Amino acid sequence: QVQLVESGGGLVQPGDSLSLSCVASARTNTYYAMAWFRQAPGKEREFVAAISWGGENTYYSDSVNGRGTMRREKDTNQVFLQLHGMKPEDSGVYFCAAKRRLVGAGTGLYDYDYWGPGTQVTVSA
Repeated sequence: QVQLVESGGGLVQPGDSLSLSCVASARTNTYYAMAWFRQAPGKEREFVAAISWGGENTYYSDSVNGRGTMRREKDTNQVFLQLHGMKPEDSGVYFCAAKRRLVGAGTGLYDYDYWGPGTQVTVSA
């Protein structure tokens, strides 16, 4: 069983940068792909970014491509997401997800087995 806890959410102004972190209870640095999803009120949960277990492959949604960076820190079982140029449409609850996977990382909801409780991000002036 893998438990995930996100942190770093809050209120940010348009144009600012955001840094989120997710810590896992188990050794997800071995064979676990990790991802970030987000969900705005009244909308479906959507893919934001993902990283392979080795960290050599990263994937981004079109909405954050070029503004986002996802990385992982194996020694501490953490993954991080940094977004620049925040926009109001980036608001939502951000979820960390994990899946045991040897190659690559999925971008769909059903590609992941474990989810954190989420952290709220609000982009507003």
